[in-house]
Amino acid sequence: MTLSQSVLGELDIPVPGYDRSEVSVGIVHFGVGGFHRAHQAMYVDRLMNDGKDLDWGICGMGVLPGDAAMKQVMADQDHLYTLVLKHPDGTLEPRVIGSIVDYVFAPAEPDRAMARLTDPATRIVSLTITEGGYNFSQATGEFDAQNPAVAHDLEQARVAAQRGEAEPPVTVFGLVVEALARRRTAGTRPFTVMSCDNIQGNGDMARRQFTAYARLRDPKLAEWVEQEVMFPNSMVDRITPVTTDADRLMIAEEFGVQDAWPVVAEPFAQWALEDAFTDGRPAFKDSGVQVVPDVEPYELMKLRLLNVSHQALCYPGFLAGYEYAHEVCQDPTFVSYLLGYMNREATPTLRPVDGVDLDEYKQQLIERFSNPHVQDTLARLCAESSDRIPKWLVPVIKDNLASGRPVDLGATIVASWARYAEGTDENGAPITVVDGRKERVMAAAARQSEDELAFVRDTDLFGDLAQHEEFTRPYVEALRSFHERGARVTIEDAVVRFTR
Repeated sequence: MTLSQSVLGELDIPVPGYDRSEVSVGIVHFGVGGFHRAHQAMYVDRLMNDGKDLDWGICGMGVLPGDAAMKQVMADQDHLYTLVLKHPDGTLEPRVIGSIVDYVFAPAEPDRAMARLTDPATRIVSLTITEGGYNFSQATGEFDAQNPAVAHDLEQARVAAQRGEAEPPVTVFGLVVEALARRRTAGTRPFTVMSCDNIQGNGDMARRQFTAYARLRDPKLAEWVEQEVMFPNSMVDRITPVTTDADRLMIAEEFGVQDAWPVVAEPFAQWALEDAFTDGRPAFKDSGVQVVPDVEPYELMKLRLLNVSHQALCYPGFLAGYEYAHEVCQDPTFVSYLLGYMNREATPTLRPVDGVDLDEYKQQLIERFSNPHVQDTLARLCAESSDRIPKWLVPVIKDNLASGRPVDLGATIVASWARYAEGTDENGAPITVVDGRKERVMAAAARQSEDELAFVRDTDLFGDLAQHEEFTRPYVEALRSFHERGARVTIEDAVVRFTR
């Protein structure tokens, strides 16, 4: 059966146990992809199944051209979708999620988008716009006002102030700040802006960038945003691979559901959320969210152990001929390499995490990575490296350099990216590099034969790491080894030299 509200009673899998006609929108979410639907929307659905918070339904909002497809699928399926958790033993755990009740594709529906954002019932605007979506310099952290789409929105805001008419905003910054400006004028309380992206201090980052945009538009508006709008920090975690046609077929065959855009994920999920909201929030704690006064220890643990380990395994794993994360993590040499990085270089940079045994957490990460049923591709993990390595790994390296601790494995991870960015594997086959700075990083990688530090001289990505001999020495040694001996031997050597 094609998934829709009308067939829920005929399905043999768990479905929303609440009356969706009673759900009203309290959250507008930018970036409705697999992760949001496996994570935040799932947590809200849990609450609603317990009979709580039906006034906190979610309206998805898309701003990018590719979001039009999600708009159509969600509309066709009454905004329902199937979430299937894949357990390590092969057990499949399906559930139809119903917490998303509307979707607006802003470029085609600007008036409806603004109506949702200015509605007093909308008390949270949440974000999964990816690490690169915050529009700032990797090196300085400053907002990029020269971005053409951002410049368009600022110009249209200026035109609107002078003439009263202008084209609608096209960016998340333009839409959110325009809505806040209208709420301020109308005397409506502002919403909370809640980032759920993998960035250290994601709420602080969102505050800086949205306030910077507001300041470029109107300094007094920016002052009001700084004083009145809350931007809670959060740490989010659930491995959610890209949905494939095989997943769609599996769900149809196993559960009798035709779902055009289901979500598959691992069973593990975690969300640590700072309790800082402008106008209320759902009872997140009742659905398993860790609502805490300080998120930083949790986010540092996750970013520097899980996220950096993903980067540590994906480039050399890909070069060594693997396709999936679980294949790499079923290889004892790579497991030793990952644990060596976690124990030797990441853990010394962490703060104590209340209620978490770090040794157990690290072993659990290896078990999660090794789940063969999740089928998380290395290609997915290798994508958008320029948005990931500078935010996740470079701070670890800098922290260790400042404290006189070793950085050999961090340097090896960077070298594996530099080798991968050359665009050919060890058999000479082309690599499809997916990166917002593709041309720039590949051009730097192409110069490595004449300048072994060419890749790390990009200060926007690496700051001054190229000036630190403690980093460049092991980096050059690893890069030479990747070229001369290949990924597997390089990793084996790193295990022998640096993890004992």
